[in-house]
Amino acid sequence: MFDVGEKAKGLQDRLSRFMDAHIYPNERPYHEQHAAFPDRWTIPPVIEELKEKARAEGLWNLWLPDSAFGAGLSNLDYAHLCEIMGRSPIAPEAFNCNAPDTGNMEVLVRYGTKDQQAEWLTPLLAGEIRSCFAMTEPAVASSDATNIETEIRRDGNEYVINGRKWWTTGAPDPRCKISILMGKTDPSAEKHRQQSMILVPMDAPGVSIVRPLTVFGYDDAPHGHAEVVYDNVRVPATNILLGEGRGFEIAQGRLGPGRIHHCMRTIGLAERALEALCARAKERVAFGGPIANQGALRHVIAECRIKIDQARLLTLWAADQMDRYGNKAARQAIAEIKVVAPRMGCEVIDAAIQAHGAAGLAEDFFLAAAYAHTRTLRLADGPDEVHLESIAKMELRKDR
Repeated sequence: MFDVGEKAKGLQDRLSRFMDAHIYPNERPYHEQHAAFPDRWTIPPVIEELKEKARAEGLWNLWLPDSAFGAGLSNLDYAHLCEIMGRSPIAPEAFNCNAPDTGNMEVLVRYGTKDQQAEWLTPLLAGEIRSCFAMTEPAVASSDATNIETEIRRDGNEYVINGRKWWTTGAPDPRCKISILMGKTDPSAEKHRQQSMILVPMDAPGVSIVRPLTVFGYDDAPHGHAEVVYDNVRVPATNILLGEGRGFEIAQGRLGPGRIHHCMRTIGLAERALEALCARAKERVAFGGPIANQGALRHVIAECRIKIDQARLLTLWAADQMDRYGNKAARQAIAEIKVVAPRMGCEVIDAAIQAHGAAGLAEDFFLAAAYAHTRTLRLADGPDEVHLESIAKMELRKDR
């Protein structure tokens, strides 16, 4: 079921070997190098070394299906690779497959002009710069994107941008050079034609990072998440993407594949958490024997195995539906996995934390940070409630 081609199988083997040889051994050096810098927003040199190695081995830009810019893989092919990369927090960037850059590059590939691609897509594909996606706002419920208030106003040959965004992932990264911003160009238009997306260089006058935000105390430096103010920012009119009023259209094209990526990376992280849970259960002794002998914990392990496998099958099915019928036809499957996978990830990682006892809360293990990250995915790219509402509407519309 959900078989992949020989090319994808070969990439899975090569990717797994690279992870064993280079990624896992460098997780600790990455954190040690980062901790040694007086400025937390400094890039550990080891990540650039890993990027060079991955590129030399042809493990680069694997994410973009059916494109001359990527590896030409299907969504189903790439889903398997994404699971492998999701096992380590430093892996996706090492292969230039890290969010939000993948989604932003996909926007530029699908909707960017030749000039926009030359200026921004080329260095992103080369891993020379990073990018961010500015959508969520603190003043409105951004789960309903029609609420977004940031103004994009035409003024001659320029657009003037005014607004405040937050949870802009990647904005504090010193390599972040470009933002794709969603805002309103015409508040009087039909509800889903008011929004547009525009390219805003991060060094444009009027762009200011107010503060980095933390997730359960983690600032996720050196990449991070930021609150950003756009104060009378002027950019050329040619920076608009696809045209005024096309923001929702672009968002749907961007978010479908990105949700597959998030879910498969979460499954990879959950697999690693289950492995850690089992290892801890076999080595830790309490009440006269290994805690793996306790029936309650054995049932937890079994439940974790079932939940991971269920989430994987559902996500692979969604990827297959996208490949066969397109993103629009697969929207219910995509909504389903966006609810299932992050919930599963939180449950499995939480079980692993519990098995580790107080140690599971410490930075000695990856679990606390993994939980903090995974919990964000129940909100990122739309909260559970929005996806559940969409699923229910689609079910109610069916002629049974």
